[in-house]
Amino acid sequence: MIPLGAARRGGRSLLFLVLPVLLGQACGQIKEPPAAPSEAATHASRAPGGAPSSATHMPPRRSAWVIFGADTVVAEVARTPEERERGLMNRSQIPEGTGMLFIYPEEEIISFWMSNTYVALDVAYLDASLRVVDIEQMEPESTEIHSSPRPVMFGLEVPKGWFAAHGVQASDQAELVLGPL
Repeated sequence: MIPLGAARRGGRSLLFLVLPVLLGQACGQIKEPPAAPSEAATHASRAPGGAPSSATHMPPRRSAWVIFGADTVVAEVARTPEERERGLMNRSQIPEGTGMLFIYPEEEIISFWMSNTYVALDVAYLDASLRVVDIEQMEPESTEIHSSPRPVMFGLEVPKGWFAAHGVQASDQAELVLGPL
């Protein structure tokens, strides 16, 4: 999938890296990786779909844990315009419990399409407080544009059906643990 309308503003790279973290911490939803195994890390290790083992103290490099109650998505992080543009293109499979988290520098209407994406996906649009605004299903190689219904800061793509299978819906609250970028 290719995010359309991604911010292409020069000179804001520091803001881009810091703003989502500051906003999330201010809202209490983005957590710094714990120094030792915590309840969140242990909880994430029990989550279905490939969550990290209990010996892991933080998500892998350039990854994040997106936690919905008892369920965790281990997501690759796409934070630069180039990473967001490439997304999950040209992959033949996306393992259950994994996905990609698209992080934007500020809330805006974001859009995706599935050009050169061979796996059916769901996308959840999350605002700066990590509340799910909307979830849409996207078909492989479709050029249909899927836009957030209002400005958001995050898009989370997972294999099609994952959100429904785990009871995640609009208005649900997520937690985010960022690994080293």
